Amino acid sequence: MFFILLGAPGAGKGTQADIIVKEMSLPHVASGDLFRHALKNGTELGKQAESYMKAGNLVPDGITIKMILERIAQPDCNDGCVFDGFPRTLDQAKALDAALEKQGKSIEKAIYIEVPESALLDRLTGRFVCRTCQTPYHKKNSPPKKEGVCDKCSGELYQRADDKEETIKERLKVYFAQTMPLLDYYNKKGRLFRVNGNQHIDQVGKDIVKFLRGLKQKK
Repeated sequence: MFFILLGAPGAGKGTQADIIVKEMSLPHVASGDLFRHALKNGTELGKQAESYMKAGNLVPDGITIKMILERIAQPDCNDGCVFDGFPRTLDQAKALDAALEKQGKSIEKAIYIEVPESALLDRLTGRFVCRTCQTPYHKKNSPPKKEGVCDKCSGELYQRADDKEETIKERLKVYFAQTMPLLDYYNKKGRLFRVNGNQHIDQVGKDIVKFLRGLKQKK
């Protein structure tokens, strides 16, 4: 069973991916992890992706698809996986469907964590990190005891460049422009499941697990 997890930056995909992986006993295939692994190991695809990643741009479809196909060709993905961060574009979705079809497989469901843009901005622009020990904080959800100072090591808290409002707005603009057509694509195929991501993280997880267990019962 192959699942796709969709959601904008800040939607909580990583947390919910862990829940799906445990519930369905499937490997987690995260495009970001694949890119970082390729960069660290200096693979040819990693070198090709590096310039785009450093510039903060999406890696071209051709490179991304090759990495994904290499990963799902490994034995642990024989029975399926949970895709996180892929596909991001319609071309990627079609290429993935074509590759799976050759193996007699298909996407079971695309799970979309739906969060309003205003809430995403609030989540993402509120993040700070300790300059010394890298402990993360959030001005609303997990603030430090003393403003600007790390609880653990008294280091200075700062906001990363990619967490600033202008940068976040651009990231969301790119996401919605390139990824939203996927919702129509999977919806027309009857494979889209929307979950309300604008609620407590535990409730989002419960809603997803309830849906997945319903799928298991139908099998």
